[in-house]
Amino acid sequence: MTPPRALCLCAAFAGALLAGAAQACSAAEILVSAATSLTNALRDVGQRFEAQHPGDTVRFNFAASDVLLAQIDKGAPADVFASADEATMDRAERAGRVVRGARRDFASNALVIVVPRGGTHVASIAALREAEVHRVAIGSPRSVPAGRYAKEALVDAGAWDALQPKLVLAQNVRQVLDYVARGEVDAGFVYATDAAIMPDRVVVSVRPATRDTVRYPVAPLTDSRQPALAGAFVSFLASPQAQAVLARYGFAPPAAP
Repeated sequence: MTPPRALCLCAAFAGALLAGAAQACSAAEILVSAATSLTNALRDVGQRFEAQHPGDTVRFNFAASDVLLAQIDKGAPADVFASADEATMDRAERAGRVVRGARRDFASNALVIVVPRGGTHVASIAALREAEVHRVAIGSPRSVPAGRYAKEALVDAGAWDALQPKLVLAQNVRQVLDYVARGEVDAGFVYATDAAIMPDRVVVSVRPATRDTVRYPVAPLTDSRQPALAGAFVSFLASPQAQAVLARYGFAPPAAP
């Protein structure tokens, strides 16, 4: 005959196994496809989201916004899309890739021109045309929102055509930052938040005017396998806790349209 204490221990052990199994069954994982400039901030936000959703996991896929949308269009799995510009999210919305009515802006940024610390001083966009400036890096306007903002600023300043021989096109804004930090180019267009990552290696020299405010929209994807958790993550980005993390990385609150 099994002693009563042994029965209690067996029951407790069985209960623990059932509880663990229930938690494992309820645990979910989402993949957030997000613009490269969000890399550091969203990883931090993701940790705080996971702390509020025990057992659930947030993974990230960072790349240029247009590249991410192309991946989504080709069927790459993802649950949330966070873009560095409105235009790319507009295309995602028109194609029915994101949940209708669930899109929201969650942060804003600013375009800046950075130079290597100790490098050639650049006081204006016009100064990029000087002989001392040999190479200028921007994200490819075809696929990188920061590159489109940079092109608009250069066009508006009447410098786009003149700078063509000097331009070095990068795959994303962090690649531009790396080029400048390593001194491989004399100047580059990045976001203010990117420049803040390497204050010992790059210096912000100009804050060019842009036609549009740099806004970051986010939305859950219609093909998400975890729609509830994806929606919860999108909502969390607007929470005071997430906004405080974004602010710490230099992002401003979402700007008014």
